[in-house]
Amino acid sequence: MNFLRNLLASILGSLVAFGIVMGMFFIFIALIGNMEDGVVVKKNSILELRFMAPIMDYTGKDENSPFAGLWDEELGLDEIIHAIKVAKEDANIRGISLTTSFLQAGVAQTREIREALLDFKSSGKFVMAHSDFYTQKDYYLASVADEVYLNPVGTLDFKGLSTEILYYKDFQEKTGIKMEVIRHGKYKSAVEPFLSNTMSAENRLQIKELITSIWDVIVEDVSATRNISHENLNIIADTLGGRTPKYAVASGLIDGDLHFDEYENLLRNAMGVSQGEDLNYIEFEEYVRLAHWEKVHTGTDKIAVIYAQGEIFYGDGGKDFLGQGLMMDALHKAKNDKDVKAIVLRVDSPGGSALVSDIIWREITLAKAEKPVVVSFGNVAASGGYYIGVAGDKIFAEPTTITGSIGVFGTIPNIHELAGNIGINAEQVGTNKNSVDYSLFEPMNDSFRDVVQEGIEDTYNTFLQRVAEGRKMSLSQVDSLAQGRVWSGVDAQANGLVDELGNLDDAIAAAADMAGLDNYGIRKYPKYKSNFERFMDDLGGMESKIKASLIKEEIGGEAYQILKEFKQASEQKGIQARMPFSLNIK
Repeated sequence: MNFLRNLLASILGSLVAFGIVMGMFFIFIALIGNMEDGVVVKKNSILELRFMAPIMDYTGKDENSPFAGLWDEELGLDEIIHAIKVAKEDANIRGISLTTSFLQAGVAQTREIREALLDFKSSGKFVMAHSDFYTQKDYYLASVADEVYLNPVGTLDFKGLSTEILYYKDFQEKTGIKMEVIRHGKYKSAVEPFLSNTMSAENRLQIKELITSIWDVIVEDVSATRNISHENLNIIADTLGGRTPKYAVASGLIDGDLHFDEYENLLRNAMGVSQGEDLNYIEFEEYVRLAHWEKVHTGTDKIAVIYAQGEIFYGDGGKDFLGQGLMMDALHKAKNDKDVKAIVLRVDSPGGSALVSDIIWREITLAKAEKPVVVSFGNVAASGGYYIGVAGDKIFAEPTTITGSIGVFGTIPNIHELAGNIGINAEQVGTNKNSVDYSLFEPMNDSFRDVVQEGIEDTYNTFLQRVAEGRKMSLSQVDSLAQGRVWSGVDAQANGLVDELGNLDDAIAAAADMAGLDNYGIRKYPKYKSNFERFMDDLGGMESKIKASLIKEEIGGEAYQILKEFKQASEQKGIQARMPFSLNIK
């Protein structure tokens, strides 16, 4: 019996090893093929923009790695903007065809792409757009085009912004699983979803003001390119006046309802080629790889652009979350590199660990003592994300950036009621009065709560001091803007939380000016492992990934996201400086 078991194990092991070897062989062949199949842009080409993958601010690809780009579906906003700039000067590119649906990007990222396309148009080249359907964000991007078209049986969404926040109070009571919440005493909305079943008036007001401010920016931008007044755009939104192709044409949101072959005939007209002649398209992903080798900024002096993206957790960090390890390493390199004359910190984070936020804040202040540090806020710079930003000399934000949320809280899971319901009792033994401080299976005692509350208050006061010092305000001024309140970039500038409205390029230009640079190159930090390298590192964890995939497929995407958010909340360690709720604007 043992012989058969060992034989089967040996056979299985050999098959697995053979599979890995063959997989590596095919990967090697693919890599050789990629090196041999260079991207060629033919004369009179159309750059085809179709964003299918999620857009991150930065993917951190190490182009010197043989695995760079392998299995990496995500596009970095930095790559997208750079490629559009290169295309503007590329004599072989005559124009851009934008055919995006279900754009997976934040509003601020969408606006930066939109601004890049506006700049592209300034060269005299065309931008045209077509889609089978436009989500609201798709249309916001497409509205920058010279002409916008929609499938005759397609749909267009233009109705204003909304958001939805889930509340868990009843869920906790029914399951016996609850989150013990400790917060600064004046908070109105911090961790509200764990304490109530309904939205407070204060929270409703701040969210309404936030999304209204963002909507006003969208309306202003669409008005400028589609030549429709602000008033009429809001009437269209209120009456759903673009919900069908005919309504969309009549309201001026689009220029016509065409099938794609009819749209291509218009492209042929724009290109000056005969009907029926093939168009020379180049896919955007291919062009991104080619554009990488074209430098927009050149010079021996450098500006370091350091990307701080994702939720903040203790650890090294990566492209999906922000940790102190990679950030400290990047800041050290930029500070100590004699060629680097200034630093730009790009922040896209809802916050997280207050401890890690302060560690990063300290490293930025040390770098600022040596070189100018300019901060650029992306989609969101809230709580810990804002915390690290105030260490800079100057802060830029997009008009639509979710900004501020100056506040801290602690959430600690407790299953005392659930344990009692299923017959579990936990007994603790300790040597000293406070040696047993907290148990998941017992109600939180007053002594432990007082200690954590003290930490919350100390961290909140430290946060206020960091902001007051960085923004040159009094503590009382900062406190009046704090309490976990979130602002749009427009409102954040008005109340002094940021200096100027602008994108990453504006921040880089400001850093160059502060360093006295006319010509300069860009160095980006940090570098991340490719998806393939991460896969090889995490091969042993495939079982959990497969389980997560199966759960998501079984219960659906929205339910899975709820489960994921609740799980993340239960796993938070230490005092948190983060957005007090998940805000998905749509």
